[in-house]
Amino acid sequence: MLDEPDDIHPLFRGAPATTEFRKLRKRLVRDVREAIQQYGMIERGARWLVCLSGGKDSYTLLAILHELQWRGLLPVDILACNLDQGQPGFPATVLPDFLRRMGVPHRIEYRDTYSVVTDKVPEGRTYCALCSRLRRGHLYRVAREEGCSAVVLGHHRDDILETFFLNLFHGSRLATMPPKLLNEEGDLFVYRPLAHVAEADCDRFARAMDYPIIPCDLCGSQDGLQRQQIKALLDQWEKNHPGRRQKMFRALSNARPSHLLDPSLFDFAGLVRSGEIEENSPEIPVLR
Repeated sequence: MLDEPDDIHPLFRGAPATTEFRKLRKRLVRDVREAIQQYGMIERGARWLVCLSGGKDSYTLLAILHELQWRGLLPVDILACNLDQGQPGFPATVLPDFLRRMGVPHRIEYRDTYSVVTDKVPEGRTYCALCSRLRRGHLYRVAREEGCSAVVLGHHRDDILETFFLNLFHGSRLATMPPKLLNEEGDLFVYRPLAHVAEADCDRFARAMDYPIIPCDLCGSQDGLQRQQIKALLDQWEKNHPGRRQKMFRALSNARPSHLLDPSLFDFAGLVRSGEIEENSPEIPVLR
């Protein structure tokens, strides 16, 4: 279905004709379509605000979503959005020019969150948390103004795994980025259609397509980020045991509350042996 050279979205024009790239493209379409179906992301007639940072992941997200829409497999309206955060040296014309050439409906929003972050965050501390909150708030606002029902982000499988270990090691909780989330106000969904996609596939795809990648110099230039340390740890595990990332990711979809320690998820106190309950059994004393 994906091999006809004349039946292709503009975002795929100029794609390599190699067998390797065709397999990569099919795998990306399959993984994204699987995540959209598995987590119930489709509302017919909905409008999605697809967030485009200019990194490899968001370019991959934009291309695959338009591929699915192009082929009638994603019955939603797509509006690409880039939030220009006022970073010094940010190439402000790259994304608008690219989106116009590709015929992609879009909105460029300028908000100087860079100055806010650098002013509020003490020297030596990382910018990520505050930057993310400010960015998310503006994207929610834009989504409401544009009549969108969902904000769509480019987080992939590896982002989800890294967040899981960040929460495990630093937050003392078992949690990660969910593929589908309802915001606190209850009026917008947050979707992550790349949830099943490996970061390496995003990198190979964006490089093969020669998309104009824009690096994040705000947080990416900071050394010693906890996420970078987790990423290095996962890289080493993957190097020593290929396929470990995918196994860990599958484990997130195979939770067993009865084999964890959270009594709010499983009624440990209510467990009884077969034939243990009797009508006149004595009441269990409360331990003090």
